[in-house]
Amino acid sequence: MKTAVVFGSSGLIGGHLLEQLIKNDNYNKVKIFVRSEPVINEPKIEIIETNFNNLENHKEDIKGDDCFFCIGTTRQNSPDKNEYQKVELDIPKKIAQIAKANLVNSFIFISSIYANPKSSGDYVKFKGLVEEELKKLTFSNLGILRPSFLKGDRKENRVGEKIGILTFSLLSPLLLGPLKKMKPINSKIVAQAMIKIANENLEKTIFESNEIVELASG
Repeated sequence: MKTAVVFGSSGLIGGHLLEQLIKNDNYNKVKIFVRSEPVINEPKIEIIETNFNNLENHKEDIKGDDCFFCIGTTRQNSPDKNEYQKVELDIPKKIAQIAKANLVNSFIFISSIYANPKSSGDYVKFKGLVEEELKKLTFSNLGILRPSFLKGDRKENRVGEKIGILTFSLLSPLLLGPLKKMKPINSKIVAQAMIKIANENLEKTIFESNEIVELASG
């Protein structure tokens, strides 16, 4: 039986991930790291109220078998550039470094389509820089998922994303070959793939959006 360590359990992917981990017999404990304590009545779950400004304080808590990271923000929610960088770059790198030092076996990270450390856009640049750091840390099992537009019920209203989902859903039949990875993807499928990567000995490390679908359905 394993212990899952989860960052981002209240988000679109993280919510599905938490539900699936609770039902998964491979795990007898699920640690969730949260800013404020949610109301959850589930014996598998250990809630750790977290100060993300001082993650060193939680060094003894970030221990387990598989670490799942799906924290993310938007410019709308984090308009301050330094805060945005902290959420998208500094926090995931620090958590990964602590997890590696604590001998966590698997690190499963939600990145982004077109992640690139040399990009001029902060979002895909930061995701790419985190990917580079994860590769350097040489986890026994590393999974980097690059989903396209995420389908699902968000708590917040993201107008631009809704337009993107609608546009690319209509274009889906035309998105072939290298463009297949641009098709919108259901957040529940991404969560399924995360758990599968953590529990199977796969040769691949990076999964584009269409490959996530294939993995989850395989």
